[in-house]
This record gives sequence, C-alpha cells and structure tokens, in this order.
Amino acid sequence: MTERAILHVDMDAFFVSVELRDSPDLVGKPIIVGHPSGRSVVLSASYDCRARGIHSAMPMSQAIPLMPEATVIEPSHHKYSEASAQIMAYFHTLTPLVEQVSVDEAFLDVTGSMRMLGGPVQIAQKIREYIRAEMGLTASVGIARNKFVAKLASTYAKPDGLAVIAPERTEEFLHELPVSKMWGVGKRTADQLHALGIETVGQLATEPETRLISRLGEHGRALRLLSRGIDNRPVEVSRDEKSISSEHAFAVDITEPQVLEGELLRLSHKVGQRLRQHGKSANGVGIKIKYKDFSGITRSKALAAATDSSTKISESALALLRKLTPLAQPVRLIGVRAERLQDYELGLQFSLDPREEKAREAERIADQIGQKFPQSIVTPARFLRPKE
Repeated sequence: MTERAILHVDMDAFFVSVELRDSPDLVGKPIIVGHPSGRSVVLSASYDCRARGIHSAMPMSQAIPLMPEATVIEPSHHKYSEASAQIMAYFHTLTPLVEQVSVDEAFLDVTGSMRMLGGPVQIAQKIREYIRAEMGLTASVGIARNKFVAKLASTYAKPDGLAVIAPERTEEFLHELPVSKMWGVGKRTADQLHALGIETVGQLATEPETRLISRLGEHGRALRLLSRGIDNRPVEVSRDEKSISSEHAFAVDITEPQVLEGELLRLSHKVGQRLRQHGKSANGVGIKIKYKDFSGITRSKALAAATDSSTKISESALALLRKLTPLAQPVRLIGVRAERLQDYELGLQFSLDPREEKAREAERIADQIGQKFPQSIVTPARFLRPKE
C-alpha cells in the first residue's frame, strides 16, 4: 500500500510579505502590521520584530516599545484575501484534496498526483517556485505521511524552507520534541502532562494509556497516538464552520449600556453579512464580554428557528446583554457569535411578518451592493458608531 504524501504549506509572515511586495522600499526594514492606535493588536510582524519578542495578537501598546523603529502598516484585508484566493486556486491545479486551514496555510494530499507531477519533494518545490515567481511571496512546506507531522515539519522549515520527514524517521523526529510543540497541547494540557513528569513527546509515547486517560480523558488517548506518529485524519476538502463571530476592543473601557448596545448592533450586522456570504443560517446566538481586568463572560441562547438575518441576531444579542446588566465592571471588548450553523437551504423559516421580510430583503440588497462596489460601505444608519 502506498504511503500517503501530505504537504503542509504555510506562508511566511503572510500579511507582512504582501505589504512588502507592494512597497519594496520597505524591504529589509522591521515591519508590524496592525492599527497603530488604541487597543489594537499585532496581526503580523517581520522576523526581525519577532526576534525582539513581538508576536501576533500582542497588544500594539506592548509591541511598539519593543521595536520603536519598526514601520507600522495598517492592514489591507482585501489584498490578503486576493493573494490567498490565488494561492488556493493554484493548489487545486495540483490536487483536488486541498484543506484550507486559514488565509495563509493549507494541507494538500498529493498521493494521487505523484504519477503525473513527480514525488512530494518535486511538488513542494513546484509550489514554492510558483509562489515566489508569480506572487513575489515565500512559503515553507512540511512533507510527511500525515497532517500532524507535516504541520510540525513546516514549522521547522521556516522561514522559506522545505522539510521532509520520511515515514521511517517519524518517531525519531517526534520524540525529542517538547510536548508543548504538539498539535492540541495548549498551556493547560502541557501543565497537566508536566505534572505527570512528561516533558517530551518520546516520554508521552511510552506513558501507559490508562494513566493518560485518567488525567486527560479521551484527549489523552488521542495525544498518545499522535506522539507515536499515528494520525489517520484525511485532508478534508470542505471545512464547515461551526460558528461565525465578530468582536470589537474599545479604545477606552466602556460603562454606558447604550454604547455597548450600539456596538452589538453593528457586530450583529457583520455576522449576518458573513452568514449570508457563506450560505449559512444560525440556530443559536452568543455574546462575549471581556472586562477591564481581562476576566470574561460568555452567554448564548438557542433560536426558535434558524436565521441569517442581522436584525434577528442583534435582537438575541441585545437580550443576552440586557440580562447581564448592570455589568460587574467596565467593558474593554464585546463580541457576537452565530453558532450551530447549517446550510441556508436546510430549514430557514420565513416570517409571516412583512416587516421582517422587508428587513431581510434590504439586507440582501445591501450585500449585493457591497459585492458590486467593494470599496463602498452600505450599512443601516442605526449601526453607525458614535465617536469614542
């Protein structure tokens, strides 16, 4: 039986690289992509910035002092989406088995493509050459017999490299790694493993399964399999989103309920737009609040019928917020989430109230205008944000 050949392709500092491609005068200079003011966070940083400790999701207020000479570039999401779409389209010319994990990474199962295109190393080189020559960007590629090891390999290939883990070398490669490098091991799980005296993947592989299950449940069984290089998950051609969310961090802590409600309205509008864009409807709505001291709270509710209506989502979100008032502390971040998603066609119920149908139709017309004129901003007047 032929061993699977799985590639994990991960773009190098993707947002930064797209900006440098379009502004070559900045090549060689430290770059941070993010909004420079308020409580924005770093979206991406050049490798020299990373060497100073700057990383994605770090507050800009912490990142800029670490490298004050860095050039801060405000993100251009439409450029990143266009570049991502071109890359993913190219992957599909090589194999139909492409699993896009995020805007800048994907798994490819090239097992069935090798007869026509050569071995996995040749295919990986072809990918890297295309991305460099046609797009002016760089990518790192990990090659292995499964997704777990391929992803680890691409990490070790960065930046702008290629790493191959042959099947017979899988356990040798894995066993010296710290358990914190494993997919599915966050800080909490790492702490639990450390409490068991497990520091490396090799130690995890020899740990009795019963002991892992007693501490971590079924997750312990799955981690033990991964530690031995066993990962039979297929490359999933379509990845159904379980939820769609949008959130906003305020420039200053907010105590006024009307400001929080206004923000929930606009976030609900965004979430509804994305539902309609993806052909999905939601059976539940949730909200997320982060307080001044960084503690947080979430609440959710089931809907009587699936919806893709921004109006319906906002009504549910507002009801959840009002049940929490008065709030325990000033709020630094608020978010809205549509959950338990299903395809639009599967049971969306139309209201008998003509006002609701008119509102839904208005939302769809606004969506169409936005698609035809991408630079325009079409939004209900009540969603406009007052100056903070």
